[in-house]
Amino acid sequence: MIIIPARLNSSRFTNKILVDILGLPMVIRTAKQVESLDAVTIATDSQEVIDLAKKHGINAIMTSSSHQSGTDRINEAAQLLNLDENDIIINVQGDEPFIEKEVVQAVINRVKETKDKDVMMVSCYKKISSELADDANHVKVLLNAKNNATYFSRSKIPYHRDHYEDSSYNGHLGIYGFTVKSLKEFCELGNAPIEHIEKLEQLRAIYHEKKIAMVEVQSKSFGIDTEEDLKNALKIFS
Repeated sequence: MIIIPARLNSSRFTNKILVDILGLPMVIRTAKQVESLDAVTIATDSQEVIDLAKKHGINAIMTSSSHQSGTDRINEAAQLLNLDENDIIINVQGDEPFIEKEVVQAVINRVKETKDKDVMMVSCYKKISSELADDANHVKVLLNAKNNATYFSRSKIPYHRDHYEDSSYNGHLGIYGFTVKSLKEFCELGNAPIEHIEKLEQLRAIYHEKKIAMVEVQSKSFGIDTEEDLKNALKIFS
């Protein structure tokens, strides 16, 4: 199942999940983008979003307004939906209205490959330029020899001491795959100091020495965090 966490309030972009994206509210456009891959549920804290989802034929479920992260929200939704502990859950952010289906499918496939291999979660990355890596909104990820994540940062990592002009970086995409069981385990982990510094909750898993399996994808999409992001996205995709 694909679960889209949809908190209405956003500190950087008020009610961004409701803004118009080529004729549809952002969160609805995101759901429509991936609905051919698996069943989709929007997990929200807003009756307005529930009503919108119903209008567009998308399942939605009310969750607590006190969640500190989207992962906590989809965990509650998975429990409310009474899903089996071995079911696969894909967390697609509500601000990814142009995410390619191939990207989400790659994460689904990687979860299937790793679900019996002591992996807590799966995510994905793409190669980005040095210029894009300068932007703190583009999270970077370091990988080990087994293509598991060793660190995520808003800083430009790794640091190229010799300043190669043609250097590229691994840009993280905020699509996550779990089993219902591993999702619950992640949400029960204690918070990590570093996740609050970077404002990246996936660092909690690394802090507790859990594996995050990564898969490389090709993608032009990006999360819409600001009004400037929205302008750029509409310019590119319309």
